Amino acid sequence: MEINEQLIKQITEIVVKQINGQESGNPHPQNPKTSYEGYPQAHKGTDPKEVVIGVGPAFQREIKHTINGLDLKDVLKNIEAGIEEEGMVPRVVKILKTSDVCFMGLEAAKLSGSGVGIGLQSKGTAVIHQKDLYPLSNLELFPQAPLMTLESYRKIGANAAKYGKGEKVTPMEGRNDPMVRASYQVKAALMHIKETEQVDKNIPYIEWAEV
Repeated sequence: MEINEQLIKQITEIVVKQINGQESGNPHPQNPKTSYEGYPQAHKGTDPKEVVIGVGPAFQREIKHTINGLDLKDVLKNIEAGIEEEGMVPRVVKILKTSDVCFMGLEAAKLSGSGVGIGLQSKGTAVIHQKDLYPLSNLELFPQAPLMTLESYRKIGANAAKYGKGEKVTPMEGRNDPMVRASYQVKAALMHIKETEQVDKNIPYIEWAEV
């Protein structure tokens, strides 16, 4: 109980400082807003073999590793490999209009030629989505980012590709550890704040090829 209260106190202090900074017109000085003016805006694909990976606003810029230390470059390569191994074509789009993984996944699906997309927060949380579903009614959700491995992301890519082909898919078995949330709660809050700081509703999504 004392640990939970301490975690809640830490998170509350972080959020309050962030809100106070925004209200005073002084956002966190360590996380300046990145401008994506001039980047090519993403458009809906026409290739029925395409699966769009929608990454978060801070992806590979302000945040370069997942919450458990995986390099985002390696994460992306494994998702792409999983898609390609199923004969589908990956395309990466940076979703700037939201930091919510389900909405990111839905936007990716709407941009995808196959109608199936993957949402990937910079901290590692992922979702497989379909264009005609409600934001929270996804195909598969992977909420415990600290338990994810590169092999997990490869399987996510493969499953998304299978959905895109209209095949019967066996959802991935979810890993669960009740201690993970407590162990990573503060870090998750900090990473989500950093991601949310980069949201830009004026530029909803751009093509992304950062390496």
